[in-house]
Amino acid sequence: MANQQQHFQKLNTLLDQLPWYVSEYINHKQRKLSAASLLNYAHDYKIFFNWLKNEGLHTGEMKNIPLELLESLTSQQVEGFLGFLQYQLNNKEITVNRKLSALKSLFNYLQNIAETRELKPYLQRNVMAKIEFNEIKESMETIANKMEGKILMGDEYEKFRQFIASDYGLLNKNNKKLYNFHLLNRERDTAIVSLILGSGLRLSEVVNLNIDDIDYSKYTARVIRKGNKEQFVFFSKLAMDDLQDYLKIREKRYKVEKSNKALFVAAPMGPKGKPRRLTARSIEKLIEKYATAFGKPSLSVHKLRHSFATRYHTEINDVPKLRRQLGHSSIQTTMIYTHINNDDLKQAVDKMDIPKGD
Repeated sequence: MANQQQHFQKLNTLLDQLPWYVSEYINHKQRKLSAASLLNYAHDYKIFFNWLKNEGLHTGEMKNIPLELLESLTSQQVEGFLGFLQYQLNNKEITVNRKLSALKSLFNYLQNIAETRELKPYLQRNVMAKIEFNEIKESMETIANKMEGKILMGDEYEKFRQFIASDYGLLNKNNKKLYNFHLLNRERDTAIVSLILGSGLRLSEVVNLNIDDIDYSKYTARVIRKGNKEQFVFFSKLAMDDLQDYLKIREKRYKVEKSNKALFVAAPMGPKGKPRRLTARSIEKLIEKYATAFGKPSLSVHKLRHSFATRYHTEINDVPKLRRQLGHSSIQTTMIYTHINNDDLKQAVDKMDIPKGD
């Protein structure tokens, strides 16, 4: 898929700056992690190796930092790096934990998996094994309470969808540019929001969807989840209705050639421009635009996913099924939604679908 290729290109560029054993580790992980996850790992390693240089622990190029240096690091030095992340880069505790997790994974590979020709580990000593994660002080209830004010609840689901489908245009009818732009894209934008609210798909999963990934009889979308795992994710009937409305106008309005399989596309720019797959940033911006005009500026693509999860848990109350629907690797992540209250919803996701025009 297009985004996967872009991530791999950026990853290879980044790996050229990093030591050889990092590239070896990334290759080892390629079958298990997505290109986006691997790219995040590489960014974290670059921050760490740059810090080693800035601390005077290595004077040459970053890519030439030897394994011996990693083996000789003290726990105090690593704690100093974590302090640098938290107090100089202003990383939150959860972000520091994520970067530490990436380093622990690398060092574990170097000590317990990789071998020299003499069948000896790359590292005899693993300082990262001595370092503990930050204790995250917020409870699930606290996280849930913070989330609750930033997601759609009750009848806001349908109000936001209707706002994108029609009300935003009426609100801006005196601004010819905004009004015409909304007329051009309202079916597409409604379908995107409706699909996320009706399935809980991640932004990257929506971006990478092709027309052939949709099963119109089973109401499923084929996506590649984290860890490069293929999964068929269910979505609601209302999302299918909105998707069908968009597909009726997609080819003609966006001048899309049959060879272009991207589900969500942007209009051609300029007389010689061609329609192209809608990017992640473009979807983020359109959600930001509608959310601000709707009066809920904190709403984002990810918050739409949270909105779906909250509604699903309220109606279905089946955490394992919700975990699979969202593609969570850990059930602890899914458990957050069990702490969000939403007493307004009384029917399952598809039963809540409100017919258009009501």
